[in-house]
Amino acid sequence: MFRNAILKTKHSKLNTLLLIFFFISFSLRSQVTNRILFIFDDSYSMYAPWNSNIKIEVAKKVMGEFLDSLKNIPDLELALRCYGHTTFFKPERNCKDSKLEVPFADAKTNYLKIKQRIMKLEPLGTTPIAYSLGECTADFTPKGNCRNIVILITDGIEECGGNPCQVSIELQKKGIFLRPFVIGVGLDVKFADVFGCMGKYYDVSNEANFKDVLKLVITEALSQTTVEVDLLDITKKPTETDVDMTFYEAGTSKVKYNYLHTINHRGNPDTLVLDPELKYDLTVHTIPHQEKKNITIVKGKHNVIPLDAPQGYLKLELEGPISKYFPTTIIRKGTDMKTLNVHDFGKTEKYIVGKYDLEVLTLPRINLKDVEIKQSSTNTIKIPTSGSVLFQRQNTGFGSIYVDDGKTVTWVCNLSPTLQNEIIYLQPGRYKVMFRYQFTKETVKSIERNFEVKSGLPQTVKLF
Repeated sequence: MFRNAILKTKHSKLNTLLLIFFFISFSLRSQVTNRILFIFDDSYSMYAPWNSNIKIEVAKKVMGEFLDSLKNIPDLELALRCYGHTTFFKPERNCKDSKLEVPFADAKTNYLKIKQRIMKLEPLGTTPIAYSLGECTADFTPKGNCRNIVILITDGIEECGGNPCQVSIELQKKGIFLRPFVIGVGLDVKFADVFGCMGKYYDVSNEANFKDVLKLVITEALSQTTVEVDLLDITKKPTETDVDMTFYEAGTSKVKYNYLHTINHRGNPDTLVLDPELKYDLTVHTIPHQEKKNITIVKGKHNVIPLDAPQGYLKLELEGPISKYFPTTIIRKGTDMKTLNVHDFGKTEKYIVGKYDLEVLTLPRINLKDVEIKQSSTNTIKIPTSGSVLFQRQNTGFGSIYVDDGKTVTWVCNLSPTLQNEIIYLQPGRYKVMFRYQFTKETVKSIERNFEVKSGLPQTVKLF
């Protein structure tokens, strides 16, 4: 029995040691190293003026300050590849002008080497983006338990006939690196689609914006906490998009983030990076807006925020001859008198699925009840084009216009007491105008005229 107790004790100690060893090994294996390769554009176009200086000098200054902020980040390795910096682009382009200038090493030491190398760069050559991406395969030397990240900083598109999108997608599939980040320095916004298929594109319009984008990119690159906002249609699928979103600090009116919701090139809601230390209230600026309160972001996970936002379209059209006069419309929800939107005729707007009341600000007013908006469908509302009526007077005076159906008269609007000649747009129909000159002191001298308005046609009513 005593011998068995000793054996049990030995086995217990052995199991404890094995357990400790297992946790140490697991801890070591789970420590992920982030490796960031900067691909820096040093082509001749970087001499172009930009803000207060030329692009290359602004980029050097901003990159230098940014690299300083990376030196104390743990488990981070940095490297630098440049292109367009060894061969002058005339008389012919060198489409292999790309070189790994600073290989990977710990950020604590490599941040300074990269900074010093960037400061010495002089723009010379062309823009071989596809070739530079392809060379990244050798730059990311084999290493276990790491995340390989590419940040491309460029002021131009591919100039050597390569296909950066194809190269990027192939290397992502092979696991060489994660989806790259592309920062366009002073580029036309039309190039967003060109780079969008290659990676996540950020447009930099000025120096201050450059700093903010670099901070955002590094936060997203190093964070494994991501957010996706799913705007759900009537079938609960995340197909709704192209609408502004505002994230507030929960329970306050303090704005933390503003984004335009986007479906990425994979057909999914695009990924965001939010500070996971805060709780949020989300407002999606549909018509009417949709809200979600007290949202918690879970660290180390991909967070999905679903929000019902099924939408359809309302199109307002004039029916009849083309006119210079386009009325506007007040959109309300049911019996609620709050104005949701002011919608002009000739335009199409998106609304949350449901029924709405429309007050068309023609003369006379047109009120339409329970106009229905259905998912992804367009409800087209047409009204007749108004006709223009010129009221001519010999002097100023007082008067009003009425709808006259032969039985009753209904007030429409007053004439201006300060104008002699006045144009008023009226819906097709029969009308009566009553008028008296300002200095006429006898009621019996009131002037009455009956007239008919036809769609889109002008006419003159003489009040003398």
